Amino acid sequence: MNELTIDRYDLALLAALQRDGQATNAALGEQAALSASQISRRIQRLEAAQVITGYAALLDAAALGLGVTAFAHVLLERHDQTRPAEFERQIAALPEVLECFAISGEADYLLRIVAPDLATFSDLMMKRLLTLPGVAQVKTHIALSKVKQTHELPLDQVAQPRPQRLRVMFAG
Repeated sequence: MNELTIDRYDLALLAALQRDGQATNAALGEQAALSASQISRRIQRLEAAQVITGYAALLDAAALGLGVTAFAHVLLERHDQTRPAEFERQIAALPEVLECFAISGEADYLLRIVAPDLATFSDLMMKRLLTLPGVAQVKTHIALSKVKQTHELPLDQVAQPRPQRLRVMFAG
């Protein structure tokens, strides 16, 4: 596997793309202090390295009638070799589950779920999630309001390669 070095120009480009994934290469170049052709090459390199994994429109769930957001802590009965894999396969098939994380602590998984209303959410829980093989317990939390939601990663926390110090010796 090739090692990828992310420099300050890449970080500026990624920050600009996080804010506007439809920006032109010329507009991105102005923000990252690079030419449009340099932007194009860098984007191709970052896509090939899977730093950029795709592009999408960000939708407002509530505006589309998906007004309930819930978080579910799922505990599995046993942890044999097939149980988590089967659970993950079945969760991946549920479109209402937007995110699923294997976690440490009192639960095995944390899910972020959307639904149009509490009745539909209840139906999803009772008839689909709780009936999955291996599910021992589910604890849910209904979001009352959205305080913060972002897709932007904190790129200022990404370590950048340090410039090498050159030792120059002069012959006297």
